[in-house]
Amino acid sequence: MSEKASRVPDPLLLLPLRQRITEQRLGVRALHLHREGHEELSHRFVEDTAENVYSVSKTVTALAVGIAQAEGLLDVEDLLVDHLPAPAGGYGHGVDGVRLRHLLTMTSGSPVLGFLDAEREHEDLAAHILGTDLVAAPGERWEYSNGSIFLLSRVIGERTGQTLRDWLLPRLFAPLGILNPQWFTTRDGHTWGATGLHLKSGQLARIGRLLLRRGAHDGAQLVPAEWIDAMHAGTSWVPTGDAEPEAARYGYGVWDCTADGAWRADGAYGQFLLVLPEQEAVLTITSHLEGRPGAEILRAVWQELLPLL
Repeated sequence: MSEKASRVPDPLLLLPLRQRITEQRLGVRALHLHREGHEELSHRFVEDTAENVYSVSKTVTALAVGIAQAEGLLDVEDLLVDHLPAPAGGYGHGVDGVRLRHLLTMTSGSPVLGFLDAEREHEDLAAHILGTDLVAAPGERWEYSNGSIFLLSRVIGERTGQTLRDWLLPRLFAPLGILNPQWFTTRDGHTWGATGLHLKSGQLARIGRLLLRRGAHDGAQLVPAEWIDAMHAGTSWVPTGDAEPEAARYGYGVWDCTADGAWRADGAYGQFLLVLPEQEAVLTITSHLEGRPGAEILRAVWQELLPLL
């Protein structure tokens, strides 16, 4: 800890970041800072309501995969075709080589990314993805995809007979005090997995603390610690080719950060769970930043808050 940091009382830690957020109009709605051994710090710029956390949903789905693996329902190295049946026209070319790990890291090679209206509103999106030829060999190319994470939701649904959301209720949400979370579904009733989970900022912060604590909550191990480690392990990172330094590497539903040791869940418009292991801290941010990259919020955190921790 720097001499400067040692002079900043806990209640004032968020003030420089709050000032920059206001001055630069970064659209932040709430901040929650948890540091082990310290009082929780939070600040809300607007009323706290349940909001779409967008692609932070992907991180929650990745947690579900880890829980399911611990229960023996699947293994990250399993082939996708061993879990989901072939659509009426058969599997697309190359689909039989896709492993669950490829879905987690968005390297499946499928061109069905789940962003087009025709895909999002498809009557059976899973069948559409499974029946479409790959455009790259599994593991060869990274491309950001809602479709790949949705397939993980479908795998868990196929193995359990429940939607991902319902299956997670007693395993993750209820133990964290998140009693009735809303999560968007596809037309045929399956949890989207990739997006659409709605949480209040304080609820999201509980998931952030779970990441920092390697899956532990109130003495219970909700997610295996080794799975949390694997999500951001050196061997899990995939280069994305993105010129933005904060988007250079993707893991198991999470992103690498430029700050030493830091990694994050990341959703559109500035939803973040910033895990800072070296500082034994996690910062939860909800925002609505339009027309500018969320990395502006990250850089504000690195410059205004991180030196104080």
